[in-house]
Amino acid sequence: MRIGFLHSLIRKEEKLLIDEFSQRGVELVMLDDRKMIFDLATGLEVDLVLERCINHSRAMHGLRLLESAGIRCINSSEVSRVCGDKILTSLALKEACVPQPPVRIAFTEESALEAIEQLGYPVVLKPAVGSWGRLLSKVNDREAAESILEHKSILGSYHHSIFYIQKYVEKRGRDIRSFVVGDECVAAIYRTSPHWITNTARGAVATGCPVNDELASVSLAAARAVGGGVLAVDLFETDQGLWVNEVNYTMEFRNSIDTTGVNIPARVVDYVLESAG
Repeated sequence: MRIGFLHSLIRKEEKLLIDEFSQRGVELVMLDDRKMIFDLATGLEVDLVLERCINHSRAMHGLRLLESAGIRCINSSEVSRVCGDKILTSLALKEACVPQPPVRIAFTEESALEAIEQLGYPVVLKPAVGSWGRLLSKVNDREAAESILEHKSILGSYHHSIFYIQKYVEKRGRDIRSFVVGDECVAAIYRTSPHWITNTARGAVATGCPVNDELASVSLAAARAVGGGVLAVDLFETDQGLWVNEVNYTMEFRNSIDTTGVNIPARVVDYVLESAG
């Protein structure tokens, strides 16, 4: 069996996955997205491609190019397209009746300000495309809203000209990240921080979170809503139950193996080989 490994940098997660494939005697075809040249007329001699890119645009377009050559990919280009755009993720969750915080989308400063005041302060402004908790703004009052909206309009890129506005959820210092592989929620962690942003990339501390029926059900519903595969689901604990914040398609798990006692890379490799076989 030959598995393509579409990647950028080789981080700890990629090293763990490569080691798991090696232990199974699987031949990996390393596909560095910084070096690849895609020929629309030819494909690759692989049974399946596992995507582990850092750059969203390279991942999404690389997967689509590979799929056009008849190669199955995990995750698919459609999953990457939906998960890589918070607006599309929110739409997918809504259409699948998966609980999420109230959201507004606006295209101008004026309509964005009106949307913020409809939701009520505080709100969180997010770039439609982005990760690792970067470029998020918690907006507590109208003065802050006017200033941040003006800055985004004048200084921002194309992605910042579309305003994704989410009602702020008081998460009492933590949220949950669950890990879905195929049809199973295999593990979950609490991410705890005194800061309102609880990404581990921003210094949050990971501790084990038991996977109960509600967490498994909501996580799997979110994963199915975006197309399924190997996904990390970020959730808020609320008085109305668990709400889905985001779904990540190139999931990071380096802080979650020892924390949960689950060999996450082994579960991913099992799923890839089963899918390829």
